[in-house]
Amino acid sequence: MALDTDGFRERALAAIERYGATRVALILGTSTSSIGETENAYRSLDADGRFDATQRASRVHEPHALAAFVRQALGLHGPCLTISTACSSSAKVFASAERLLRTGLADAAIVGGVDTLCGSVLYGFNALQLVSCAPCRPFDVDRAGLSLGEAAGFALLESITVDKSAPRLVGHGESADAHHMSAPHPQGLGAQSAMHEALARAGLAADAVDYINLHGTASRQNDEVEAALIARMFPATTCASSTKGWTGHALGAAGIVEACVALLAIEHGFAPGTLNTRELDPACGPQIRIDNVQRGVRVALSNSFGFGGNNCCLAFAAGEP
Repeated sequence: MALDTDGFRERALAAIERYGATRVALILGTSTSSIGETENAYRSLDADGRFDATQRASRVHEPHALAAFVRQALGLHGPCLTISTACSSSAKVFASAERLLRTGLADAAIVGGVDTLCGSVLYGFNALQLVSCAPCRPFDVDRAGLSLGEAAGFALLESITVDKSAPRLVGHGESADAHHMSAPHPQGLGAQSAMHEALARAGLAADAVDYINLHGTASRQNDEVEAALIARMFPATTCASSTKGWTGHALGAAGIVEACVALLAIEHGFAPGTLNTRELDPACGPQIRIDNVQRGVRVALSNSFGFGGNNCCLAFAAGEP
């Protein structure tokens, strides 16, 4: 479905025709690819306790199953990578693609992410007591946890010389603070490092940022730490929000979904607010907005923070008029 949304497949095939199937890289992020299929296999064991004959294909039980499928669907023969770093997975694909293009290992890159719900996700997050029984309320003083979602998305990265009016990936920052298996660093040091690196790589000061799409899961710890980080790093003129009230937390696909939101904010001059939130936590500064804001957006950031302290921040900028 995602490949055929907004004419993406046609754009991808045109790029493959332009550069050649060996010169277009494919980098996809996921945290659940193949898990649901493996769960199904264990539910239908035969009398000897073995997988059913239809489930004995190892390739459908690997995290790389997603990228292998997309590679075959598009007829690609270039570099093909899978990134699985929990909720930062499909943000990190942009950073990997930029490196491949900069070093000349590819002329273009198709990036994206896909995550679908499965039992391990549903039961796992419930066991961590992170799931809200009502629609999530990011940064709300009374937030009670996240809403799980599923999503898929793709983007095409090419050299800026192809279309100078197109929005640009101008920076990315990554870190792995390894503070805790599921909790963020209490001072957000890993997230802060990723944001500083993205701004430095883009050559931007914090006051140049018009909009930030926050990780904002509506969990108690994540939102408190991220809110404090934004309050100390950015001026009051910066708009920031979490859009997970609309989408839920799409886990390994959250990065690509929210990168698309950041790009749409640039395209439409529109900073989305934070759906469902009624009263902001006192940790929030003036940057975090509840209501939508119609404003020019030349520079937008997108934050994606994963379990184990896998953090990624992407910086996007408007193209030339």
